[in-house]
Amino acid sequence: MSELFPRTEVAGISLSRMIIGTNWMLGYSHTGGAADKMILDRHQTAETLVPILTAFIENGVDTMMGVFSRQPIIAEAAYRAMDKTGVKMHLIDTPTMNVADSKEARAEADAIIKKSAELGCEFCFLHHSSVEQLVSKLSGTIDRLDDYTAMIRDAGMIPGLSAHMPEIIVYSDNNNYDVQTYIQLYNCAGFLMQVEVESVARIIHTAKKPVMTIKPMAAGRVSPFVGLNFVWNTLRECDMVTVGCFTEAEVHEDIEISRAAIERRLPYMAKRSSPNQSQAAFGK
Repeated sequence: MSELFPRTEVAGISLSRMIIGTNWMLGYSHTGGAADKMILDRHQTAETLVPILTAFIENGVDTMMGVFSRQPIIAEAAYRAMDKTGVKMHLIDTPTMNVADSKEARAEADAIIKKSAELGCEFCFLHHSSVEQLVSKLSGTIDRLDDYTAMIRDAGMIPGLSAHMPEIIVYSDNNNYDVQTYIQLYNCAGFLMQVEVESVARIIHTAKKPVMTIKPMAAGRVSPFVGLNFVWNTLRECDMVTVGCFTEAEVHEDIEISRAAIERRLPYMAKRSSPNQSQAAFGK
């Protein structure tokens, strides 16, 4: 195994600061149907995902985020990669669930949470689409959140929140909810972010708990060099960056760029490709 990727700690558990994302394994490109199809055509089974996860693990990245309870392919791939490498991965589930205020809905949510635990997930976060239904901007609260964090605790997992709405972090911290970490959109392009990049950066830096950032390359709208240098150089040392890759070659490239950003050096990368590689503008 290569040198361990820099690490942080959430609720007493050591995690790699880089987190394996799964959109580019499951067909969620955020660019269009053609890209979604390209992903799904390549990754139809867990077999094609194992080399990607193995490349991450061999570089000391052992933390993975996804909707494990609703996407069996990534859970299978994770366990096959663990068997292959002998390294235990830390799994973060982000399930959508019915958050209606009824006995039946709570039973349904509890069943999904228990499934996360059965799959071996250590962390369980309500998906942002579920969390946002509970937000009251008038009172600055996330109503009935304690119902779900208690279910997560009862299932033996650590609760967190997926926060596409940046104020979710503020409301959670203000009300001292039982939340140990957050997922937050963060990239230099402001892609999918609901307020300015500067405002989200401030929210992350003042958060009471470590933050797991997502979409560092704005779903392909900025290059890995630009996107990863931005996030690694503007986050706290306790915060994390979620990176999705389509191939194992992308894993190695993104990890080298990230290590270089953290170490404040130029990454070892291939020069720009061109029919004429001898152009002085490309450097030596």
